[in-house]
Amino acid sequence: MGIEEEYLLVDRESRDLANNPPAELLADCEARLGHQVTAEFMRSQIEVGTRVCRNIGEARGELQELRGTVAEVAAQYGLAPIAASTHPFAHWSHQSHTDKERYDDLAHALQATARRLLISGMHVHVAVEPEDMRIDLMNQATYFLPHLLALSTSSPFWSGENTGLMSYRLTVFDALPRTGVPERFDSFGEYERLVARLVSAGVIEDGTKIWWDMRPSARYPTLEMRMTDICTALEDTLTVASLYQCILAMLHRLRNANQRWRIYPLICVEENRWRAQRYGITDTMVDFGLGKQVPYGELLAEIMDMVAPDAEALGCAEEVRHARQILARGTSAQSQVRIYEEALAEGMERQAALNKVVDWLIEETVRDL
Repeated sequence: MGIEEEYLLVDRESRDLANNPPAELLADCEARLGHQVTAEFMRSQIEVGTRVCRNIGEARGELQELRGTVAEVAAQYGLAPIAASTHPFAHWSHQSHTDKERYDDLAHALQATARRLLISGMHVHVAVEPEDMRIDLMNQATYFLPHLLALSTSSPFWSGENTGLMSYRLTVFDALPRTGVPERFDSFGEYERLVARLVSAGVIEDGTKIWWDMRPSARYPTLEMRMTDICTALEDTLTVASLYQCILAMLHRLRNANQRWRIYPLICVEENRWRAQRYGITDTMVDFGLGKQVPYGELLAEIMDMVAPDAEALGCAEEVRHARQILARGTSAQSQVRIYEEALAEGMERQAALNKVVDWLIEETVRDL
């Protein structure tokens, strides 16, 4: 498995985004982390990625080093990384994209939709070697992605506004083409033919330009999960990654027993995806087997029970159990809104309240290191 995280860089004094961080910052990070750290589309972002990890314990060590190094280097320039999918008050129109040919091409092709991409995400790769199995598991696992999104939500604010959504990030990302819930395929060959058709038509260069919530990686023999927000707390990241790995393992176990998860129409998955965006873990999702809305906590407990044997086998039972703590204390999005509303209730000005949210994000991003 492997995990990628995208951080926003903020100025410690103003708490605003660092829309023009010094080039030396990335160079210093690269000197210590090599190719595990790269620039992202926006200049105020930085991306890290673990090496291939045999288990979640290795991923923990990698992410501790990656987060810690970026934070340590950024501090030398008066900056700090925050693991949040949107900044509480920065405005997209004040940002500029990284000066690279691929990003220049992207900005030209996507225009205003690209200029608004002031969002950060988390991608989790899990190895699934047989190509047709990759497609079979993707078709089934899509059902569970909204449940993972709900646990990860960290983007309630946009340009200083409390949007009322727990994950505003996806409303921004969904403006791009080739996003959303993945299509269903009967085989890996059918998927390859779709990619080849788009490439032949001159629409994309390769499969990396298909930005679905989940996709067969174009570079690795993995299924890449892309729906979730980035988790502010490292422990939450490990929980979401572990649950994703366990869901795939559970579906593989069912397959070996000649069983499978029911494939529901995409609109059903999309409904729960919206409910995760809007409410996170605080409300209901639809159990389409029962045909009714069920409190999110009950659905999470059911998933945890289903994957318990897989969590034990994969050595991530503790990380899976941590989902109960997220449910009890709330996600990053809930914490951000609570801090903001409490500050306003105490008489703080709106900007001071937003600054307080940024301060919490700075601390929480490195708390578990």
